[in-house]
Amino acid sequence: MGDLVDSEGHADPGQLHIAFNAAIERQNARLVDDVMSPLTITLGDEFQGLLTSLVAAAQAAQDVRFDLMRQDIDCRFVVGVVDLKTPINSQRAWNMMGPGFAAARERLGEKRSPSRYRFSIPQDALLETLLEAIGASLSAIERGWSAAQRDVVIALSDGASVADVAQARDVGIPNVYKVRSAGEYDRYRTEWDAVRTALAELDLRYGLGRADR
Repeated sequence: MGDLVDSEGHADPGQLHIAFNAAIERQNARLVDDVMSPLTITLGDEFQGLLTSLVAAAQAAQDVRFDLMRQDIDCRFVVGVVDLKTPINSQRAWNMMGPGFAAARERLGEKRSPSRYRFSIPQDALLETLLEAIGASLSAIERGWSAAQRDVVIALSDGASVADVAQARDVGIPNVYKVRSAGEYDRYRTEWDAVRTALAELDLRYGLGRADR
């Protein structure tokens, strides 16, 4: 689940609506192999979706956040486990029920939290607490980025090399390394790797993920 932050105060709600819808559509296209129920905008500035695994859900959250951050749009997410008790709605992510939905919704409703990456793992309270702490740290790093640091870290996180980034920005390689360091890229990547490792272990524990993996 996720939503936009302070969407009601946006200077151009029409453009925000277009950008938000486009980001969700792009992510659904990327998620074609991992979607059970597609990311669906439910209440104007909120969305939810049902994916095959926690790892896929976390990657989707990062991808949507990066997509919107490039457009100076703030957003936040909850990644969690749901024990679905009703048929999967493969067309839209609504009209489904099961333990986990309410817990994730409650966490998303904690508007005062500065964290942009929240986790709802009721089955493992200790791991949930640790993931919540890492999510808060990732959010703090992101808040400290300048526009240049944001763009460089996102490009590197998306798989670009330092040389690729230098060429795209028309700067020298040393400049990219300087911006990379100022944006705490190494720490940021280490923390994301820790999140993915923990979620992969949970996927194994709960039998989540695609059958061909």
